[in-house]
Amino acid sequence: MKIKPVILCGGAGVRLWPKSKNNLPKQFIDFGGWTLFQKTLQRIKNPIFDYPIISTNLSYLKLVRNHLSKYGIKKYKIILEPFKKNTAPAILSCALLQEISYEQPMIFLPADHLIEKTKQFIRSIKLNKKHLNDDNIFIFGIKPNSHSSQYGYFITKKISKDINKVIKFIEKPKKNNAKKIVKKKGYWNSGIFFARKDSIINNFKKYQFKTLKLCIDSVNRSKISRNVHYLNKKSFKKIQEKSFDYAILEKSKNINGIKLNIPWSDLGSWKEISNIFKKNKSRYFKKSNVFYRPWGKYINLYSGKGFLVKELVVDAKSSISLQSHRYRSEHWTVTAGKPKITINKRKFFKNINETTFIPQGAIHRIENPFKKAVKIIEIQTGAILKETDIIRYKDIYGRVN
Repeated sequence: MKIKPVILCGGAGVRLWPKSKNNLPKQFIDFGGWTLFQKTLQRIKNPIFDYPIISTNLSYLKLVRNHLSKYGIKKYKIILEPFKKNTAPAILSCALLQEISYEQPMIFLPADHLIEKTKQFIRSIKLNKKHLNDDNIFIFGIKPNSHSSQYGYFITKKISKDINKVIKFIEKPKKNNAKKIVKKKGYWNSGIFFARKDSIINNFKKYQFKTLKLCIDSVNRSKISRNVHYLNKKSFKKIQEKSFDYAILEKSKNINGIKLNIPWSDLGSWKEISNIFKKNKSRYFKKSNVFYRPWGKYINLYSGKGFLVKELVVDAKSSISLQSHRYRSEHWTVTAGKPKITINKRKFFKNINETTFIPQGAIHRIENPFKKAVKIIEIQTGAILKETDIIRYKDIYGRVN
C-alpha cells in the first residue's frame, strides 16, 4: 500500500522578515529559482508515495495551485482551513478524508523544510513502514549539529533492534539546557510525523475527543470544488487551537523516534540561510560572480525577489568605506576572521557564527585589523540592491562620494 503524503502548508512563516510576511510565508519565497514548497513537492515524487494532500488556507490557495501546476503535480487534493488552528486540527482533518483507507500509512510534512540526502530519508520511511500499527506514531528526529535553542528536542530509549521509544519531549530549551540534551543524545524534533490513518484517529479518540467530533463534522459538511475541500466554517471555528505535539505526542505512550543524521533546516532565519550556503555553495545557488575591490572582493551568490546574498572577503589590514544605503538593509553572518564593525556610533567586534543587522540608512563599516582575511555572508533586502546605492563618508582608498 502506498504512503499518503500530507503537506502542511498553512503556517505564516514570518521569521524571514522582511521577505516573509503573512501573505508570502517562507515556503513560497523564491530563493533564486527554487522555493521550499517546491523542494517538498519534489521529495514526494518517489514511487512509494500516493498523490498528495495539501493542507492550507484561502490566503495561500493561489500560490499552492501555481506550484502544483508549475512542477507537474496533476493529481492532488487540497484541504482548505477556514481558520488557522495549528497542526492538530490540520493533521486530523486530512486523515478523516474518506478516500484514505483505514490502515493506509500517512506521512505529514511541513512545507518549509529543506532536507538533503533525500535517499536516506526515503530509506528510513521504507524501513519503518512495517512497524506501523493502529496506535503508534513515528516522529523523525535530526541529529543536532549545534546546541540550538530554536528547535524542540526529544530523547529516546531503545526497546528493540529497530524501535526507539520517545521518553521525553523538550520544547525549545535555553542554550545551556540544549547542551545537556545533546550530551544525552537528544534529537531535534523535525515536525515530520509518520502513522497509519487508524492510529491518528484512535489517538484523537483517546486524548482529544472533542476535537475529533468537531473535525468529523467539519469534514463531512465540507464543500468540494476543483479538488479543494472547503472545511465547514461553523464546526471548524469551535475547534481549540493546538499543535499536534501538545495535543497528541506529549500524551501518547506509543511514540517512536526515527533518527536521521542528515543535513536539515527549516530556514527559519537569515543565519540559517547563510549556514546552508556555506555548506552547499554549488548545490542550491546560482553561479557566483566575483567582483574585486581595494579591500578584497565580494561574490554575488544568489538572489530572489527583493533580496541578494553575497560573500564579502575583507583582506588583512583592510577596511570597507564608512557608508550607508538609502534603499536596503543588511544582515551579516561572520564565517571567518574577527571583524571590527561600526554601526552609527557603536563599534564592536564579532566572532565566527555571530550576526549583526544593519538597518536601512545606518552608517556602517567593516574593518579587519588582523592578519587573516575576514569572511562575511551578507544578505541584502530592499527596493534597490545595486552598488549605486552607496553613500561613502570616509574611505582609506579615496572613494568618498
